[in-house]
Amino acid sequence: MPIADAVLVLTGTFDPTADLVIEELNRRGTPVFRADTAWFPSRLAVAAGLDGASGWGGTLATERRTLDLAAVRSVYFRRPTAPEFPESMSAEAGSVAAAEARRGLGGLLSALSCRWLPPPGRAADAEYKPLQLRVAAESGLRVPRTLITNSPDAAREFADSISTPVVYKPFTPIRGTIDGRSVAVYASVLDRGEADHPSVSTTAHLFQEWVPKAYEVRLTAVHGQLFAAEIHAKSEAAKVDWRSDYDSLNYRVCDPPTAVAGAVRRMLDRLGLPYGAFDFVVSPSGDWTFLEVNPNGQYGFVEQATGLPITAAICDYLEGGDRA
Repeated sequence: MPIADAVLVLTGTFDPTADLVIEELNRRGTPVFRADTAWFPSRLAVAAGLDGASGWGGTLATERRTLDLAAVRSVYFRRPTAPEFPESMSAEAGSVAAAEARRGLGGLLSALSCRWLPPPGRAADAEYKPLQLRVAAESGLRVPRTLITNSPDAAREFADSISTPVVYKPFTPIRGTIDGRSVAVYASVLDRGEADHPSVSTTAHLFQEWVPKAYEVRLTAVHGQLFAAEIHAKSEAAKVDWRSDYDSLNYRVCDPPTAVAGAVRRMLDRLGLPYGAFDFVVSPSGDWTFLEVNPNGQYGFVEQATGLPITAAICDYLEGGDRA
């Protein structure tokens, strides 16, 4: 018999964040069906039909388990990977199959009448930093002065117009391997002579004013509940971008100012998101400045360090709780 009233967890094979949620749902006795879209079509089968206004019905199945699509309680959309097709398939056929899978399987899943964390379309839109910054400012959050450009001259003029150092940030996480070593690009503070480097002309670049910091804050919002932790960095690299050196970090639970809390909730409401992992800089004078929000960010490292019940809040939402 197909599993019903379940939480569908869409993520990759290795995802410690999803594991936390699945373990808690299992502890609560809530049925869970975990799948990765990379399993489609060889290890994941779908058969769904639409008859009138009752919505889509049918099944999603692996070799061992079957899910009743009409009875999915909610979807935890973490980090599923792309469908995989036979190597014997030509490049042209593979391209067509991938597009059909995205619009067929992906479209079917997005059409399920249930709550999502996060809704994939809205989450994808919210990944755009220019949109984040605009909505953050409109919601009442302080944001750094920012320039997006591919003009070295414009970058130099921006650097000359501000009194603080200039920070370069990539728009997307950049990770890879060079000569067998794992490498990543993090936020970096530039010398003034670097802002107009010729490489700026090769693509879009994001430059911001440096905001003096006493520490940073990771604020995780789940359906109106806010969980904030100060992040204190001990290494010079982590003081610029704490993601570059997790081993040097200390954490402390804190409460966001009332105005910041209200602005965070307004921002998520405007973006249509039930979840967001916010990063803030807190100045020596106590001012909070918004840096970015990840609509599907990891939170386990904060929960482990502080005991903040973020997993429980996520599971409450996925189970259908309306507490805010």
